[in-house]
Parts: sequence; C-alpha cells; structure tokens
Amino acid sequence: MIILSVWLAVFVAVITLYFWRLYSSFSRHGVKHIKPVPIFGNMTKVVVRAEHVSDGLSKVYNEFPEDRFVGRYEFLKEIIVIRDLELIKKITVKDFEHFLDHRSLLNNSESYFSRNLLSLRGQEWKDMRSTLSPAFTSSKMRLMVPFMVEVGDQMMRSLHKIIKESKDGSIDVECKDLTTRYANDVIASCAFGLKVDSHNDKNNSFYRLGKETTTINFSQILKTFFLASAPTLAKFIKMDFLSESSSSAFKTLVLGTMDNRELKNIFRPDMIHLLMEAKKGKLSHDDIKSNDRAAGFATVTESAIGKKDNNRVWTDDDLVAQAVVFFIAGFEAVSSGMSFLLHELAMNPDVQERLAQEIKENDAKNGGKFDFNSIQNMVYMDMVVSESLRLWPPAINLDRMCTKDYNMGKPNPKAEKDYIIRQGSGLLIPVLAIHRDPKYFPNPLKFDPERFSDENKHTLHPFTYMPFGVGPRNCIGSRFALCEIKVIAYQILREMVVSPCEKTCIPARLSKDTVNLKLQGGHWLKFRART
Repeated sequence: MIILSVWLAVFVAVITLYFWRLYSSFSRHGVKHIKPVPIFGNMTKVVVRAEHVSDGLSKVYNEFPEDRFVGRYEFLKEIIVIRDLELIKKITVKDFEHFLDHRSLLNNSESYFSRNLLSLRGQEWKDMRSTLSPAFTSSKMRLMVPFMVEVGDQMMRSLHKIIKESKDGSIDVECKDLTTRYANDVIASCAFGLKVDSHNDKNNSFYRLGKETTTINFSQILKTFFLASAPTLAKFIKMDFLSESSSSAFKTLVLGTMDNRELKNIFRPDMIHLLMEAKKGKLSHDDIKSNDRAAGFATVTESAIGKKDNNRVWTDDDLVAQAVVFFIAGFEAVSSGMSFLLHELAMNPDVQERLAQEIKENDAKNGGKFDFNSIQNMVYMDMVVSESLRLWPPAINLDRMCTKDYNMGKPNPKAEKDYIIRQGSGLLIPVLAIHRDPKYFPNPLKFDPERFSDENKHTLHPFTYMPFGVGPRNCIGSRFALCEIKVIAYQILREMVVSPCEKTCIPARLSKDTVNLKLQGGHWLKFRART
C-alpha cells in the first residue's frame, strides 16, 4: 500500500511538472496570456459550450491592448495571436515565406481534405494556386452569373407560392436554411452543371451530400482541436471529415461528369470545365489584372504566386479534392454570409429601403434584367455587402504555421527580449476581433455601410479589413462569393421586404454549438411581397 502511494505521488508530481512546464512557456518568454486550465488550455468555455470560439479569441485580443502579440493555449498547443497590424503585414505579405502554410488539422494523405488548396503546403500549394487562379477571375465569374440568376428565380417562385398560400401575406423564414438551399443549387449549377431545386425537392441527393459534408457535430469540433495539438495521433488514426460514402460520391460526380463531357464534346462554362482545362494546362493567366476589383471592395487581389505558370500534372484525386473544397466553401461560408446580410437588412430598414431603391433604379435602367456588369456597378450594394462582411466575416480568424524560425520582436514594451517563433508553431490573426476594434471602426457593432462610401473607404487602415484573408494565401473564390451574395440580395429585395419576427435573435448572439458563425436559435425573419 505504501509503495502504491509512493508511485501515485510520483505520477502526480510528474504530471504536475509536465503541465507546469507546458503552460509556463509563454510566461518564460514574456508573452502575456490568459491563465490556462490543465489539458483544456484556454478552451474550457468552448468545451462546456459557455462561449463561441470567436469569443475566446476576442477576449485574449482585447485583454492586452498594449501588446503586439499574445499567447493562447488550444488544449496542449501553444498558439500566438497577432494584434499588431505591421506584424500582420510582415507575416502575411513581406515575410510570407516564413509562414507559407496553414496549420494542419488532418495528416491523412488519402483524404480529399488533405489534398485541397487550403491544406496543400509548400511548392505543391504554390503550383495548385497558380493552376487554379485563372479560374476565378472576373471574366470567368461573368459567365457564371446567369446560372446564379436562374437559381435565384427558382427560389423566388417558391417563396411567392408559399406567401400566396399564407393567411396574412407573410411568412417566417429560417434564412440559413433558405440561403443554404440557394447556395447548394448555385454550386450544383456553377460547379457541376446540374439542375437542382432544393426549395421544392427538399431532400434531393445533392443537398443531402452537402449537409452530410458540412455538418460537423460538437464532438468532431473538439476532436479536431485536440488532434491539432497531437498531429502524430491524428495521422495514426487516419482522421477524416468525409465519410467513405461522401468521398465516393464526390469522385463519381466529378470524374463521371468530366468523362461524359469529353465523350459527348459538351461545353459549359462552369467549374468542372475549368478543372478539365486545368488538368490539360489550358487555363490562361492573361486576364488576371493586379487592379481587378470589379466584384467589389472586399475582393482580394492575386499575388505573383497565383500568376506564375507551371507545368505540373495533377491527378484525378487532386482535381476531385479541389471540387470538394469549392463545394464546402460555397455551401457553408457563402450561405452564412448571405444569412447575416439578410439579418442586418431586416434590423436596419432604412438601409434596406435605400438598397431596394438602388435595385429598382437598376431594374428600370436595364429593362428588368441584370448581369455581372450592372450588379457590380451598384455602389450602395457594394457598401452594404462590405459592411456585412466586416461585422460578420466568413472566417473569424486566419491561421498560419511557421515554416522557418522567425524573430517576431518584443511582444510588448515591458518585454526584455525578442520572441522567436519556432518552425512548426501556429499563429492566428483574429479577423473578427480586428473588424470590431473601435480603434479602427468607431462604434463597431453598428451596421453602417457609410464606412465603405467612396469618401470613407480609402481612409481605412490597411490590414484592418480582411473578410477574405490577406496576402498570397487569401481566398481564391472571393469574386465568386461576392457575386453570389449580391445576386441573392438583388433578387430578394427586388420582390420582398424582410423584417424581424418573433423568433428573430435580438440582439444578435452566436450559437455556441458550432465553430461556424450562426445565430442562436437560427436566422428567422419575416418575408412579405414588396408592393
């Protein structure tokens, strides 16, 4: 019994010493941080669903206003959170080669998640970026807008039918469901050349595939965070976000469509066609312009990496992996942006009516028709969408992994020495917290499109507005996303008035059950036909 007690005491002492050593690392280097809890680090409130992931990041960002960067513990992993704008510029642009890669959540080389543009690293990522970048220029997006409009018309017919059948000429709509179904049908059309009607055929196979692929339950979220702290374990268990059936469905869909088009010589200007051209090395970089911001203020520009030609030959699985990430981004991120935009328009009727008037004037000018050029020339539309993306950015943070040891300088004025971030260490840029910092955006929680007027938008401090990322690792699909958001806003406001209903989340509070941006209780609004 005495021997057992001694061994137990030794075990406790070793564990205590391990956690003390682990969680005192930042203190030893003069990096400020919020006190961690053993095993959970700074993730305790996320684990018990007491706060959204963004709340924790905003808290550590706001806690130390004098610091250039601060520390955060994600379970057993040290993460540096960047606060200083000049340091953000260095990390994402000037010294980009030191922070070339994203942190890896998966080490399963057989997974499509490990082979897509977000997860690829080093030279492979550079080659894939330069291969795909010509597919996302404004000239390519222009060809896809008619497909978006067709899907939107389909959605509007469904809404009008339900409203006509209602008792009082209005209906309560869960807008995340509405916009997810719209985004699903746009992806089906613009990416895969399929005609799907998810508003009437609510359980179609393409929609089911999207829901299965993008629905990550709470236990999966925690497992992801934990395994990111233990990549060797993640590799050993061959963790994957896609089920075998979903992976097989994507492969059959993409490769089957390609084979059918080759066999029947079918041409359709969608994503499958662009991937086919990429495989053949026929995508041209000629129409990438450094000042190509036609899709709106939030559009990101392509770096020299994306403009570089390469002759790399990609496998079928590589192409399927890119189709998977396009599908997921279009299904979840874009629908989220749309639903938050509708929420803000409902909560700000003066903004809604001014935008509706601009839409009405555009309709009159173009005989009721609109295309890429007309919608991108709508000044107030771009102001409204830009402000919505500031308040509710698609990605609440940007992550990077240090690929070469890097001197980050002193974390704060009182620090005695520079901090060297080591190869393999991760860092975060807290986009949502920066977008809501009153130092950069006065009265930050107010929805104010005037921030992005011609008179004001050029006064914004560089690197304070990053809805689609920044630097060479920015979002390659920003033009596509902006077009899609503007098209649905145009079509809905042209024919509908949106307003709060009994189930509207007021004030806006984020659901703590997911890492995505989603309102607690759902995105409920009232729709009625505009007279």
